Amino acid sequence: MADEPAPSQAHAEPRSLPGPDSAAPTVRIILGLALVALVGGALWYWQATNGIETTDDAYTDGRAVMLAPHVTGYVIGLDAADNHFVHKGDPILRVDPRDYQVALDQARGQAATAAGQVEGARHALDVAQANFPSRLAGAQADLREAQAALSKAEADDQRQKRLSRQATTQQQIDDAAAAVRSAHARVESAAAATAAARPVGANIGQIGAQVAQLDGVRLQAEAAVRQAELNLDRCTLRAPQDGWLTKRAVEVGSYVQPGQQIASLVSPDVWITANFKESQLRKMHPGQTVAITIDAYPTLKLSGHIDSVQLGTGNKFTAFPPENATGNFVKIVQRVPVKIIIDDGLDPAVPLPLGLSAVPDVDVR
Repeated sequence: MADEPAPSQAHAEPRSLPGPDSAAPTVRIILGLALVALVGGALWYWQATNGIETTDDAYTDGRAVMLAPHVTGYVIGLDAADNHFVHKGDPILRVDPRDYQVALDQARGQAATAAGQVEGARHALDVAQANFPSRLAGAQADLREAQAALSKAEADDQRQKRLSRQATTQQQIDDAAAAVRSAHARVESAAAATAAARPVGANIGQIGAQVAQLDGVRLQAEAAVRQAELNLDRCTLRAPQDGWLTKRAVEVGSYVQPGQQIASLVSPDVWITANFKESQLRKMHPGQTVAITIDAYPTLKLSGHIDSVQLGTGNKFTAFPPENATGNFVKIVQRVPVKIIIDDGLDPAVPLPLGLSAVPDVDVR
């Protein structure tokens, strides 16, 4: 009887695959963990964002000073290039100063002439203060002398008239009468001279008024000198503050006029203006911390605080604000600008241009 084959030589029995019942616990564990992670993530996100107000309607803001020359002329030099940083007092532009130098020289000459006229008038006043009183005294003395001469002439005339015809002659009588008339004339002349010399104060005051008038002309001439000096100095336009020069619209040889905008100067003082919805302002107040993200520099993480809330919506300050009393009112959620000061995170090597999009997250908790 032949031996039966060994079990190892027999055909191997097929292995059975795990059934649905064996895979269900693993799937349920995975789904449970995913559900726990989802719920945990949702709770974490809710906890992290609860009490945070944010908006994408925000941008970098700052002060841009419009630069304009004070004088008229041709540009002969530019000392600062576009987008370069300048310090307060640095020269930016130079206008041809020759015309203004000539005007200054003329003004100085007129001022010197006016000063000389005032000095001469003051000397005349000193002379008048001495001469007018003495002239009055002399006229009064002449009047007294003429009056004395008149008295003597009248006395001589009376004596000639009382003498008998044998003791005098007609010639002597006529001479005495003529002497009286001549003495009367001298008295009238001396009286007129005295009357003319009597207003001493008025005469001195007239000279003093001339001094004051000429002194006013001198002051005007000196003011013209200062104005000419100022115009000459203004031929060099200087930076009024620190900042970046931008939008330069002038070149060497350009003809500029006072008030003409030639460039802008952007101040280093930059902040964020965020237009929050009015429904977001309920818990918002100055001093709250803000996390700021700049779209242009995603790696630049800034932090700051709310400085102030504008007392009016953006629509209120437009050229044509809405009139809600016209009867066609439609309620629209308004936005209110909020000023956010940047406290930390700025990189001096990365200046923030004005108008960059920003995303502020305000912690209102």
